[in-house]
Amino acid sequence: MDPRLLGVSLSVLLLSGCVMAEKYEAEKSRALNFQRLLAQEEKRTAELDAELKRAKREASEFEARNREMTAQFQAVREQMAKIQDETAILREEAAALREKALEQRSHAQPSKGKPKRRERMAQPKMSEPAPEPSMAPEEPPKAQGGTPVYHSVKRGETLFRISKQYGTTVQSLQEWNNLPDNNIEVGQKLIVGYE
Repeated sequence: MDPRLLGVSLSVLLLSGCVMAEKYEAEKSRALNFQRLLAQEEKRTAELDAELKRAKREASEFEARNREMTAQFQAVREQMAKIQDETAILREEAAALREKALEQRSHAQPSKGKPKRRERMAQPKMSEPAPEPSMAPEEPPKAQGGTPVYHSVKRGETLFRISKQYGTTVQSLQEWNNLPDNNIEVGQKLIVGYE
């Protein structure tokens, strides 16, 4: 074989070997870059999966809280309805007791006797205004000593509440004001003590 030919063949082989080595290195570098990108994407996917799991867990917790709050709201609604029913029943009972008390009072008084103070106040004469003293109780004898202290009855007040307010008893209020029972009216003037 000719040495020149052999030299050319060797140079061609060397050149092709170098080209092959460069191609190999380029492919190797490309594969490494691809593996790096793939690892980054896998890491990102894992982070997104963890975030999705956390979001699902929070959503289930919110649903559980929502169910709990709904149950509490329903319980409060039922209690409110029950209280309203009880209030309606108490109002009916109070109205029935008032009617019964009025019937008992009308049966207890003789028909030809003096009309009740309440009836006198409810029916003033049209020609002259209702006298102010009719609302004030008759003053008991001055045995208590001193000047009487008056209280004008307001809406919703009771003898018990007024007695607590002035530090006295219901019985004393009844005695000082000649009251046969605990019924009082708005605007009525009561003696609540003596100075």
